[in-house]
Amino acid sequence: MKTVVVIPARYASSRFPGKPLIPIGGKPLVRQVWEQARKSRRAERVVVATDDERIRAAVASFGGDVVMTEGEFRTGTDRLAGVAGRIAADAYLNLQGDEFIQDPRILDDLIARFIEAQPLSVGTLKQPMREAAEGTNPNVVKVVTDQEGYALYFSRSAIPFHRDRETTPGSGAVPFYKHLGIYIYRKDALLKFAQLPTGVLEEREKLEQLRALENGIRIKVWETAYESLRIDTKEDAEEAERRLMKAGAAN
Repeated sequence: MKTVVVIPARYASSRFPGKPLIPIGGKPLVRQVWEQARKSRRAERVVVATDDERIRAAVASFGGDVVMTEGEFRTGTDRLAGVAGRIAADAYLNLQGDEFIQDPRILDDLIARFIEAQPLSVGTLKQPMREAAEGTNPNVVKVVTDQEGYALYFSRSAIPFHRDRETTPGSGAVPFYKHLGIYIYRKDALLKFAQLPTGVLEEREKLEQLRALENGIRIKVWETAYESLRIDTKEDAEEAERRLMKAGAAN
């Protein structure tokens, strides 16, 4: 199964304008993401997708593979579908340009499980929450799954709610899972997703994966041991710097 990693990167973020170009470890964030993705042993190509000339020029300057996307796209996944119409593959892995990964095995982990579990439409990853603050942070997306590992719901709120006793992420009492925003799509499912109208839940939560659930597209969720950090704020960027320094010291 030929798999292409696509890194959607927007300059005009409402919460953090210019985010793909902020320096992390002396390199633009989009370069950090691209370089890690290039280490994947299972992806046949890694490409940055953007509609901004500044990002295109930055990626070209370090020799990255970049395509310009034209038109308005509701989400990164819709932009991914636009790329799928131009680059042939069986599966497309959506790695957002602000998803800071330190170990590329997280991508190989997802690709391998997706291939082994065919036929599937969409796959993604989760990880246990270890800190109580993650449960109340709306930038940390939570996920609950059924007994077969398919997503029941994604939310910015803490889920599941425990009525009879107070529990918090990291307490060890019950499992709470955060969703890592890395997806893999079979091509037909990706193109179908892009044709669907924006869902009510998607609009309320501002979570594009809810469009799939609202329309009966099942999302398989696997637990992974590899870390990932979504850069949504300047504090997240500082945390990414700390992780790089820690990794460098360990080496």
